[in-house]
Amino acid sequence: MVRVTASNAPRLSVAALVAVKPGQRPRLLYRTHRGRRGARTGRRKGFTEAAYAVLLDAAHQQLGGPIVLVWDNLNTHVSAAMAALVTARPWLTVFQLPPYAHELNPVEPVWAHLKRSLANLTKHSIAELTVLVKTRLKRMQYRPGLLVGFLASTGLEFGSFL
Repeated sequence: MVRVTASNAPRLSVAALVAVKPGQRPRLLYRTHRGRRGARTGRRKGFTEAAYAVLLDAAHQQLGGPIVLVWDNLNTHVSAAMAALVTARPWLTVFQLPPYAHELNPVEPVWAHLKRSLANLTKHSIAELTVLVKTRLKRMQYRPGLLVGFLASTGLEFGSFL
């Protein structure tokens, strides 16, 4: 999502979900990951299936109930490893968005808003970038109207939740 340029430079990845629960304000839950693809290890720079599972487990804990997840077609979201992780969580139901339907994903406006807020700031290190990203995301968490707007921008029906 946000990356320091250069092929061997550290990279900051962010995974998030906008959660709605009947009778409550929408919530933004997120995790960050700083990584670097190891030349010898071939490990992924961003989130792995296990890291997404940690985010989903934390969301389940915080929200206190079953989760219906609407997910895009990122390779880690549709992998066999992720399918196994989803199957192991009886409280989780996953619906895949159609390919190239980013406008239906309420997290896409989160990324656009975050990127705009970082556009004119100078980041000297990955640590500074991480702090800035977390600060911006935390600010979004306390703006339920903004989160409602992200949900509304999809055109999907969330009326009974908001």
